[in-house]
Amino acid sequence: MTAVPELSVVVPVFNEEAALQALFDRLYPALDKLGLSYEILFINDGSRDRSAAILKDQFLQRPDVTRVILFNGNFGQHMAIVAGFEHARGGRVVTMDADLQNPPEEISKLLAAMDSGHDYVGSIRRTREDSWWRDLASKAMNRVRERITRIKMTDQGCMLRAYSRDIVRAVAASREVSTYIPALAFTFAHNPTEVEVEHAERTAGQSKYSLYMLIRLNFDLITGFSLVPLQMFSMFGILVSAVAVITYLIVIVNRLILAGWREGLAT
Repeated sequence: MTAVPELSVVVPVFNEEAALQALFDRLYPALDKLGLSYEILFINDGSRDRSAAILKDQFLQRPDVTRVILFNGNFGQHMAIVAGFEHARGGRVVTMDADLQNPPEEISKLLAAMDSGHDYVGSIRRTREDSWWRDLASKAMNRVRERITRIKMTDQGCMLRAYSRDIVRAVAASREVSTYIPALAFTFAHNPTEVEVEHAERTAGQSKYSLYMLIRLNFDLITGFSLVPLQMFSMFGILVSAVAVITYLIVIVNRLILAGWREGLAT
């Protein structure tokens, strides 16, 4: 692994022991077919199952293209991807989930878009295989986020994305600890685009994103890229304060001047 690879694939892993072997069986052949030199970086985000042991075995089988980063705790998908960006050496970097909801065979579509001159390629799931409430919540949050931040991401929940080397370096150098990486990359991109990709139903393990986590992710995204929420809460605070002052003045006037014929209002 002395030569610099043309492609780096970053895969965060958290408690995915049931899905990893199926991922290996599809990811490596899909990348071999591309005819590019590549490396795969698995970032074990403090998994509490046998994920680390399975990743170790895979490294021993394919040490030429496999790299494994082990976290000593669970720091979240964002930090895992940033770690992957810091260690990735490829001229292009692709991120994807470990649960095979992002088919590895679709990576070629992202690279084809980059061949056309795009430095950042997002993805849109053609047919989503998520529960109805996740689909509904995602669409609603996407509309709110785009109206407030002006960041265009049709499907922000799909992790299958491709980044140029310059964008990866910029994201890693920003040292952001909570900002949504695809949105940050979008702001750095000169010529971003999106492509449609297939989406598969999760066949093993459980989703790591609850409704609360999705809401929190979008809250961080909106507040990190726009002053509108701060301005809205500031205006609301001013309005509440104004109403409180007016009410207080009414009470004072009532107590000092009108208390004789309007008993009870002050209370």
